[in-house]
Amino acid sequence: MSQAIEQAVKSKYGAVATSGLSSEHSGVRAVAEAFGYSPEELASIPSAANMALSCGNPTATANLRLGEVVVDLGCGGGLDVFLAASKVGPSGKAIGIDMTTEMLELARQNAARGKHGQPITNVEFHQATIDTLPLTDASVDCVISNCVINLAPDKPAVFREIARVLKPGGRLAVSDIALKQPLPVELGQDLMAYVGCIAGAIPIEEYRRQLLVAGFDAVEVIDTGTDLNAYAQVENQGACCPPAAGGLPLMESNCGSATPADETLHARLLDLLTRYNINEYAASVRVFAVKPQG
Repeated sequence: MSQAIEQAVKSKYGAVATSGLSSEHSGVRAVAEAFGYSPEELASIPSAANMALSCGNPTATANLRLGEVVVDLGCGGGLDVFLAASKVGPSGKAIGIDMTTEMLELARQNAARGKHGQPITNVEFHQATIDTLPLTDASVDCVISNCVINLAPDKPAVFREIARVLKPGGRLAVSDIALKQPLPVELGQDLMAYVGCIAGAIPIEEYRRQLLVAGFDAVEVIDTGTDLNAYAQVENQGACCPPAAGGLPLMESNCGSATPADETLHARLLDLLTRYNINEYAASVRVFAVKPQG
């Protein structure tokens, strides 16, 4: 099952990377703002870095400082990498990790393009799964992630890897989806609900327990109370429905523009939001933890 999940995640998120979604689309921008990004933050980075895949803003709570090394797990097009890079400055470094080839290509293009013609140079990107990080032990000041750990089949392995690469006293600042109560059987067994960041989520208390088992201190997993129906804004506005990718046949969507016939990730999220009260079961959570000094 984990291999099927990985392939489905690569396929659907790869399609998002080539869809053309960006902050130039009102619905995409609205989703990012609903989950905590300011208009000023979104305007400061390449617009194509934002594809409405967030469930929070981890750079807002990571307390990043000049000269630090920060790693973003599941960096996508580079949204949080670029925001982190501006906070750690030229003497620091922001590193993006992603397993999806199309996302990494987009992130590197965004870095080269930069903003206002200035490339973003204190960043680097690596292709890997987040449970096997290509980083040396105790080399990182802060690990961030945005709505990605829920997609990992082996979450304890992810938490062990985070603990391994963090320096003593280093911190974890994550935005993610966690469960408030068990999912309905149909939803919990739906592969596309897993890809849509719902079926792979674990209970809030289990999230906290697994971080403690991995050796972290000062663990906090806090329900932000953000309305998960915000994702519907991408598909509900005709101006921001994703265009066809990869030459796929088109069909008319509910919002009056064309979408690929194999169903986009955002279309699947809209379907889940239509059929279930997702807020009843799941929450956008803010996660913070510290690696002990000793």
